Amino acid sequence: MMDANIQSAMFLAQQPSLPTAPKGVDAAKAAHAAKEYESVFISQFLGSMFSGIKTDGLFGGGQGEEMFRSLMTDQYAKGLTARGGFGLAAAMQAELLKHQQAPAPEAAS
Repeated sequence: MMDANIQSAMFLAQQPSLPTAPKGVDAAKAAHAAKEYESVFISQFLGSMFSGIKTDGLFGGGQGEEMFRSLMTDQYAKGLTARGGFGLAAAMQAELLKHQQAPAPEAAS
């Protein structure tokens, strides 16, 4: 049993390090991904905010409104993100670019 543990540890130590992002940093892709992330975050934020709002009994409510309310919050989120959002996209883009430029971690010897 001990030999199996030692062999497993040696096998894991010989494995290459995790792959890193390609060296070619693409700021446009990072900006797009960051804005999409912020849009999803804002959509979730607005969705929880709108979940407590009651609907009109006569002209609203039902399954249709439940479905279209999520689409409405998605569009609100995209609009907010296009106008600057909460500022998460800039921070996310900076972190994405920083991680893409970081050197690959050294494998344990």
